Amino acid sequence: MTEAEPIWRDPIVAEVRRIREQLFAAAGRDIHEFCRRLREKQAASGHQVVTRGPREPAGIPGEAA
Repeated sequence: MTEAEPIWRDPIVAEVRRIREQLFAAAGRDIHEFCRRLREKQAASGHQVVTRGPREPAGIPGEAA
């Protein structure tokens, strides 16, 4: 890429990042508060929440299962 070529930006990604920044700023830039608010909003949405269990640890490459 040369300096004359503009960097392509995805408008959807830009919008998601802008909104995430607004939500994070509203939570006082506290990651715990940010996550608490997201969980609260998720619970109030009425949608089914699916939580995955822990993943099985990967074996050593080449090791028989």
